[in-house]
Amino acid sequence: MIENIKPHIKELRKRLIISTIALIIIFFICFSIYEPILNFIIKPVKDILPNNINIIALEIQETFLTAFKVSFFSAFLLSLPIILSQIWLFINPALYEHEKRLLIPFVFFTTIMFILGSSFAYYIVIPYAFDFLINFGNNVVFIMPSISKYVSFFTKILFGFGICFQLPVIIFFLAKISLVNDKMLKDFFKYAIIIIFIFASILTPPDIITQLLMATPLIILYIISIYIAKIYNPYKNIK
Repeated sequence: MIENIKPHIKELRKRLIISTIALIIIFFICFSIYEPILNFIIKPVKDILPNNINIIALEIQETFLTAFKVSFFSAFLLSLPIILSQIWLFINPALYEHEKRLLIPFVFFTTIMFILGSSFAYYIVIPYAFDFLINFGNNVVFIMPSISKYVSFFTKILFGFGICFQLPVIIFFLAKISLVNDKMLKDFFKYAIIIIFIFASILTPPDIITQLLMATPLIILYIISIYIAKIYNPYKNIK
């Protein structure tokens, strides 16, 4: 039993080492150019802030820790294709020949959908969310955003949207291996709506418009996923 597991552990270790090395190398590259990356991240909020207000650091170490966090987040996004390919190569021996040919489409579409989700968050959701939050009560409260708080919120939103936009890709592969079909997704639709809105309320600021900006594309992606399942694993009513 143990002898049978050893090759898998060795292979898993190899894939983890490759992914970690790629992540570390890209991290140091990102850390060396953290300023333009940080400027790109804070641009949505700087465009909204009045001219006499700047983003501030509340602690001495806050700027350094933020640069570290930004560099790691950027490195993770840039190394994602490598990490995904290593995951795929690990499970590759257990797949049939026709399933192995899905490696390139898997990495490609996963990366593309993550970029689409992150871009939607960056260009639409984040500007609106901060416009609402900053201008709400600005006649009463003088707002000076903390860089670490903003970056934490930014990365959560960006990563959340990137993950959410993987739904069609996940359904495609689940349909290909016959784990889901269009009928299952249709029957689960009303529950999916509830889950989507709960998820949106957790990830977004507490206003209904921002939550709708997240929930609406997720509902559309779920509907698209139903059609994807219908194409690749349609329900067969066998009596």
